[in-house]
Amino acid sequence: MALCLATGCSGLMPGPGPADADAPQEFTTTKSGLKYRVLRRSDGKTAQPGGHVRVHYLGKLDDGTVFDSSYSQGEPVIFSLQKVVPGFTEGLQLVGEGGMIELEIPAELGYGEDGRAPLIPPNATLHFVVEVIRVF
Repeated sequence: MALCLATGCSGLMPGPGPADADAPQEFTTTKSGLKYRVLRRSDGKTAQPGGHVRVHYLGKLDDGTVFDSSYSQGEPVIFSLQKVVPGFTEGLQLVGEGGMIELEIPAELGYGEDGRAPLIPPNATLHFVVEVIRVF
């Protein structure tokens, strides 16, 4: 599965497109505790906290269970960055339109102690690969 996240899985399972050949292997950690690595750089427009983005994404738990994926739904999704978990909002401000980022969102920047039944357990770390298609 890691190979699919880095290079895409055409023909196997819908998933993210290719990463830059020189994409970092290590995550960077922000002051808030969000871990990220930019898989595909972009000089495109970046999202703002109150803005909207059109993205393709894959969300997994620590054990690899996919809890949500726009790829499996067959088309990108538009999100208001005011209506997603704080780690997602913070992370999408770190990559421009046309870029791709991998996020490791700790529980306190995700769904916290409550989780989001039935798919996301309490105190879950969320893992996302997100391709930013458009910033509004």
